[in-house]
Amino acid sequence: MSALTRRAFTASVPLALAAFAPQARAQPRARPLVIAHRGASGERPEHTLMAYQRAIDQGCDFIEPDLVMTSDDVLVARHENEISETTDVAGRPEFASRRTERSIDGVKVAGWFTEDFTLAELKTLRARERLPALRPASAAFDGVEPIPTFQEVMELAKAQSQLTGRTIGVYPEMKHPTYFKARGMAMGESLAAALRDNDLDRRDAPVFVQCFEPKPLRAFRGISAAPTVMLAGAGALSDTLLAELAEFADGLGPELKMVLRLDQAGLPPTGLIARAQGAGFKVHPWTVRLENSFLPAALRRGEDPAAHGEADILLRALFAAGADGVFTDFPEAAVKIRDAMFAG
Repeated sequence: MSALTRRAFTASVPLALAAFAPQARAQPRARPLVIAHRGASGERPEHTLMAYQRAIDQGCDFIEPDLVMTSDDVLVARHENEISETTDVAGRPEFASRRTERSIDGVKVAGWFTEDFTLAELKTLRARERLPALRPASAAFDGVEPIPTFQEVMELAKAQSQLTGRTIGVYPEMKHPTYFKARGMAMGESLAAALRDNDLDRRDAPVFVQCFEPKPLRAFRGISAAPTVMLAGAGALSDTLLAELAEFADGLGPELKMVLRLDQAGLPPTGLIARAQGAGFKVHPWTVRLENSFLPAALRRGEDPAAHGEADILLRALFAAGADGVFTDFPEAAVKIRDAMFAG
């Protein structure tokens, strides 16, 4: 992007922020949450205790573990139940025979799956960076840490809350609960029990339970008092649909392009945040990443896909649009922008 184009694009951002400042003075907003997406996953292999710890050290409010299940019904933190991209399982000859193919939510996937391993077996594996070409510094930590259980993630959040004096919440996502249910594995029930055992099964607990599947999320609401978030990745959300979702969800987790017009100067809001908040939702868009590869064209800096672009503009636009929180792979950047915009 030329310097002239960048100046033209960036110049429009203060127009959006100008409307934000008087509104904040007239009706102060709560500081938006910074949600560490899989931990500080831009700097450490995702879903490891070191990634969560780094995110906490950087000032995040919540750490996010995606949850899948082992063959002995233990909840563990992995982005997917297929683990060849994020562990060293493919290089472990003792598990070679477990490679198989499954249909996950209608998509055929080949590899190694958590539900074919006991927790003890999974604990022998070591985590790897999922995007080594984009994140070589993170890949330097390959082979260091095992897969954490959800219990270990909750214990880390509790211990760090006590140590830091600030509340560190957990934001678990149920991954493929319908798939696991078809295999006789009750993810929702296991998650509800885990929250009860850790004093997180309360409306005011520092926890959000999220899912892309409405039916399992509705069912979860029937067995747990924990706040729930409906994730959305595509398509329009009518006011009628928002009202239906509000029957069992406290929050909405939309993809970035659903809340900002990413191809327009100044990244103007689409209006979804305001409509969802009007329906009673907290709105937590996903996911802010710093690399050019993930940013709108106008915010990229240089030609290297791994180079960091101008994600600060994106973060400011999200907060100015009224987001109640943001998911990010780089909590430190989001905390810096959030704290500057909501000082005092």
